[in-house]
Amino acid sequence: MKYIKFILIIAACLMFNTSCDNGFEDLNVNPTAANEIDPKFQFTWVQLRTSGGRYENWRANLIYSSMMMQHFASTCGYWTGDKYSYNGGYSSSLFDRAYTEQVKDVQDLINTLETTDGADQTMLGMAKIWRVVIFHRLTDMYGDVPYFQAGKGFLEGIDFPEYDAQETIYMDMLAELEAGIGLLGSGMGFGGADLIYAGDVDKWRKFGYSMMLRLAMRLSEADAATAQAWTAKAAAGGVMESNDDIAYIQHTNGPEGINMNGIGEVLDKSNGFGDDCPRLSSTLVDWMSSMGDPRLNIFGVLPVNGGDHNGLPNGLDETTIQDNPTGTSADDFSSFNPMIVQVSSPMFFQTYAETQLLLAEAIKRGWATGDAAEHYNNGVRAAMQQWSVYDASLAVDDVTVDDYLAANPYADSFEQIGWQYWAATFLNEYETFANWRRTGYPSLTPINYPGNATGGQIPSRMMYPESEIGLNPNLDAALARQGMSTDFSNQMTVPVWWDK
Repeated sequence: MKYIKFILIIAACLMFNTSCDNGFEDLNVNPTAANEIDPKFQFTWVQLRTSGGRYENWRANLIYSSMMMQHFASTCGYWTGDKYSYNGGYSSSLFDRAYTEQVKDVQDLINTLETTDGADQTMLGMAKIWRVVIFHRLTDMYGDVPYFQAGKGFLEGIDFPEYDAQETIYMDMLAELEAGIGLLGSGMGFGGADLIYAGDVDKWRKFGYSMMLRLAMRLSEADAATAQAWTAKAAAGGVMESNDDIAYIQHTNGPEGINMNGIGEVLDKSNGFGDDCPRLSSTLVDWMSSMGDPRLNIFGVLPVNGGDHNGLPNGLDETTIQDNPTGTSADDFSSFNPMIVQVSSPMFFQTYAETQLLLAEAIKRGWATGDAAEHYNNGVRAAMQQWSVYDASLAVDDVTVDDYLAANPYADSFEQIGWQYWAATFLNEYETFANWRRTGYPSLTPINYPGNATGGQIPSRMMYPESEIGLNPNLDAALARQGMSTDFSNQMTVPVWWDK
């Protein structure tokens, strides 16, 4: 604990030396030379910043992604995600924070480890895998993004990096995962400075192959042959085997802005935060209620005004809710469970449940061997029981899961797998949004709210920062390549490359 506290002190020093400006001229200038920072401290910092703070978790993860995906709903005017309204600062929030606080530091770390004689190669392997975690989320949210030249303002004087095509980015991320996995075990690693696995090489190897599986399956509709090949490689390498392998950071109650859970910094009322706007969506509550899903009491609490669980329909505001037959006040609807949105809650990056559901889908597609029903059942069980990582009181026993699976048996259905993946990724709304776009499941009913920016269709991506227009001369080429206009009039409706 003393070592972790020391790391957090160093991280705090790094944070206050990090610019939060939006333009790439500032995003790519590192005020601290990489060789002056202990790689262990830097790795801890990058992991914490990837988990993210209040800013991007509130805007990109919750207000946009969770609302579009109908896990949450709200009548508050600024919770605009299910209204498909455009808010430039909300839309670009992940982009802004990732390039200032994640990309340049992980790039510096990798450069240090690649150019220092005798550098620990296990450290390098873990850093390469983590760089993929960062860019995987970025490109899924925005499409073509700066990749090969990103974070190299200090290292190579590249102030305005080129935007790379998402297809090219994906091919390189898969290759980098393979390379990173291959380096594991050839050094001591980060040890206790690694907030995910405390330096456990075997768990990192399974995490690397699990990320490979997720990336491979993301290509299922865009490049089936490549998707199948990398899926087979990931399965052969060995993915997560139980909930003990979940990739997550266990946050703590402080220091604020450094080691608090970013979702908790938005919703944890017990710590003086507490945005009380979101309620569980009727899409989520109705589906879970119909299935007898025990997670409903994990995700939410009963309405303040009494009664059974009641989901708020998406697309309502403080005026239109008055005409809603199921309730006219936010207190008539189920709210989020405060136990899973604390500042000390863990932050999941990838789970065993996800890998099992992806393998079930891969088997159904003929891309992997095994019993799809077995992997599906494993995935559902893991998704129900993973919440005990948050608190032991949230444990779901095997008998309860057995009863659920008996009542809702696997029916050899892509849609069935999609619904369960949607539920398994609750709170990791970036991943929910990405997998929904890939598969089209579950079938969500769009909202045609007056004045929305998409013509009543669920957005296909987030928009680039407005500050990039006219500042980075490479953006226009990326917009044209993707069929997007420079006035942002159609950016939210243009699918990313893999979204076919």
